[in-house]
Amino acid sequence: MKAGDAARALGISLDTLRRWDREGRIRVTRDRSNRRMISVGEVERLAGRPPKVPTGTNLSARNRLAGVVRSVEADRVMALVEIEAGPYLLAAAITRDAVEELGLRPGVRVVATIKATSVMVGREGGPAR
Repeated sequence: MKAGDAARALGISLDTLRRWDREGRIRVTRDRSNRRMISVGEVERLAGRPPKVPTGTNLSARNRLAGVVRSVEADRVMALVEIEAGPYLLAAAITRDAVEELGLRPGVRVVATIKATSVMVGREGGPAR
């Protein structure tokens, strides 16, 4: 996640995050444009707690992945929400109303509930050119 999003998720200023980077208190990578990028796992380590998964639901644990919103792209009706959940990057297509009601934005902790019997992706015609 971007440094600003990580700082918001941690409840600190961007200046504090930059200072932590210089001091070696946070593990940071750089993207192609040399911007700081912080993994969700690192944010969770610094926060001292993993994202909370709601209890009292009638869902099996294997159907829920706790994570942090990486990005939200919304148009007039629909939105694409990217979620970093540990080693996984999920994409969810939901309504714009749902994004607004849940207050989704980068850095917000969420739980993705997955209901699917199968997901298949393939490419016809051999290797890409």
